[in-house]
Amino acid sequence: MRVMAQMAMVMNLDKCIGCHTCSVTCKQAWTNRTGTEYVWFNNVETRPGQGYPRRYEDQEEWRGGWELNKRGRLALKAGGRLRKLATIFSNPKMPSIQDYYEPWTYDYATLTDAPAQEHTPVARPKSLISGKDMKIEWSSNWDDNLGGSAATALNDPVLRKVSDQVRMEFEQTFMFYLPRICEHCLNPSCAASCPSGAIYKRTEDGVVLVDQDRCRGWRMCVSGCPYKKVYFNHRTGKAEKCTFCFPRVEVGLPTVCAETCVGRLRYIGLVLYDADRVLAAASTPDEHDLYEAQRSVLLDPNDPEVVREAERAGIPHDWVRAAQRSPVHALINTYKVALPLHPEYRTMPMVWYIPPLSPVVDVVRDTGEDAEDSGNLFAAIDALRIPVEYLAELFTAGDVAPVERVLKRLAAMRAYMRDINLGRDPDASIPASVGMEEEQVYDMYRLLALAKYDERYVIPPAHAEQAHSLEEIATECALDYEGGPGMSGPFGEGSGALTPIAVENFQMLQDRQTADSLAAPADKTARVNLLNWDGKGSPRGLFPPRPDDAGSPEHPDGADQR
Repeated sequence: MRVMAQMAMVMNLDKCIGCHTCSVTCKQAWTNRTGTEYVWFNNVETRPGQGYPRRYEDQEEWRGGWELNKRGRLALKAGGRLRKLATIFSNPKMPSIQDYYEPWTYDYATLTDAPAQEHTPVARPKSLISGKDMKIEWSSNWDDNLGGSAATALNDPVLRKVSDQVRMEFEQTFMFYLPRICEHCLNPSCAASCPSGAIYKRTEDGVVLVDQDRCRGWRMCVSGCPYKKVYFNHRTGKAEKCTFCFPRVEVGLPTVCAETCVGRLRYIGLVLYDADRVLAAASTPDEHDLYEAQRSVLLDPNDPEVVREAERAGIPHDWVRAAQRSPVHALINTYKVALPLHPEYRTMPMVWYIPPLSPVVDVVRDTGEDAEDSGNLFAAIDALRIPVEYLAELFTAGDVAPVERVLKRLAAMRAYMRDINLGRDPDASIPASVGMEEEQVYDMYRLLALAKYDERYVIPPAHAEQAHSLEEIATECALDYEGGPGMSGPFGEGSGALTPIAVENFQMLQDRQTADSLAAPADKTARVNLLNWDGKGSPRGLFPPRPDDAGSPEHPDGADQR
């Protein structure tokens, strides 16, 4: 058993209202600069729909993620090292700017500087890439609220996998929103695809990042990621992706998308997993078993043996306690209502989703029946194959049974709590019908509906005293072993010795700048904080001393005050 820690997220899709606040705040914080106009680390998709970029889930086209080869071993779907070496200067298997959208602005000067005239001037859209006039035909949120419409349904790769009856009746059935960020996978195919070893998975918290110094712009990571959450900055020539807001997480704060979420649907917490079992779980032959295989990799943080192994592995005790209080672990392994997105990609994603029950409730309500009655809800889940089939294609590789179990648990919670809220005696048979205790159902209800800030986000801060051991090593992964798929390319990181780079996180930097201990700079008092300078005069220490000023009566220490 090799215990490692992983920051993870769960999203409750029943609470997403599609306001895109998470997308806008992430855009402002991380991608509001030149070269990233089309980049959305966080986006909210309407389902059913094409997604962003368009049809990114069609892996027969994009060849992202992993697959089992003829020998039953895990291999990149886009090909191994020899294939990458042969196509390293030409990588056609990636979305074009049309699959994303051509970013644009408007010719506002035409409006502000136009002289008085008979007709109102029009600001034409201008491409931010070419600067020329353009016709707007697509964007990252173009098909918002068009779930199941004829305009987009035919291009939904997930919808094409379900029956013709589902396709014909889908528009009248349901629609829901699916927020997406980088999955920060346990087995990231983007990192395994990078020839220069620029993408790495941090050993301390599992966040997947891009080393901008190592990145050479091969763009193999864009092809290798099945979720298409790695983007190419055409101005810098570097790959960029969601960072899980690691400067915030390191000081115990949630990600920007979670902090600003209007529906409070996101949960962030620490989970412990057995790194030695990742390869076996990702290599599970039957795709329908991948969900349970991934769940089995996650360890019980309350198990004394797991606690001992975690502390032996150097995981701080307060991190173990945080894993014990983690809402993510509770939703995945205790209540068993969270599911991974497309486990068939075999990347072991660590952003999980609670499937929406609202479509089923809406259908029952439209029939005039009591939409909170457990009998009606259970019968609707069993009979209404349309949403369950679609949800299964998203979260369980097409296996309907786990999705039905989750929906029945959510329906049981709703029916059981309705009796309590109306002052009636609770019916213990409702939780029992889904294999839960009454107290467990109430605890799940509290977490999903009433959880406070510190219950939704259980994030242990980084430890400054371990700074010497926090090294960014691009090849550190559970699959990096001799003869395995690993995370090294045909050259670059895999060709020479490792070069660890010491990490100084945000908390350490803040402590160093404000400390008065021996670790503080000897000349700290002589330095000038430009943030506190009003721009008047020349404070002591702003400029280096000049030889002709040394020892003068006005400036005995030689500081130039001009």
